[in-house]
Amino acid sequence: MNVEANSTDTADGRHDDKPRPYWCNVCHQRFAQRGDLNIHERMHHGEKPFQCTECEKHYSSLSALNQHKNIHRAEYKCRDCGKCCGSSSALAVHRQCHSGEKPFECTVCGKRFTTLDSLVRHSRIHSGQKPYKCHVCDKAFSECGNLNTHMRVHTGEKPYKCHVCDKAFSQSSALNTHMRVHTGEKPYKCSLCDKSFSTSSNLQSHKRHVHSNSRPYDCR
Repeated sequence: MNVEANSTDTADGRHDDKPRPYWCNVCHQRFAQRGDLNIHERMHHGEKPFQCTECEKHYSSLSALNQHKNIHRAEYKCRDCGKCCGSSSALAVHRQCHSGEKPFECTVCGKRFTTLDSLVRHSRIHSGQKPYKCHVCDKAFSECGNLNTHMRVHTGEKPYKCHVCDKAFSQSSALNTHMRVHTGEKPYKCSLCDKSFSTSSNLQSHKRHVHSNSRPYDCR
């Protein structure tokens, strides 16, 4: 490991003269303490050893878990919408949603964001940077949350359970799609006939097989 103690730019783009001798071999971010590097590396590996006893959510560090617990205590609650945040700074960022303030602008496309972290994540679209890598199959992602979701492919974890039939899914979007089996909801409507479908893939398949070549068909 390179232990060069140079100053560097932090993850949110600020210059920092503090010596940071420990650096991540995956994304090359630097840290002042070895312990901070160890916590950071858990994000690349998808490790979350600290569990909340109230909602069973998992976190990569004890400090992140303790901040999360503030949500249950409603210590930092938005007076406009009632949302509970984990810290005063998180509440301040949330309140920008109500004010519409977006002080951070992308120099490439001009899109604006409420936080510097959001701008940094967005910038990876233009740079193609994918710092979060799976240690099992080497697949890489631009955001930590996408890596965590991907890791369920390897672990088999399915945290999203249907309250009707107890079927479980690895992603919340898959659960939402499954719930339409019970509700009968079919939000995807064909523009060429009156048929509706529960998923967009079923709608696209219908169009390919029934409406290809734009010939009139009786879809009843």
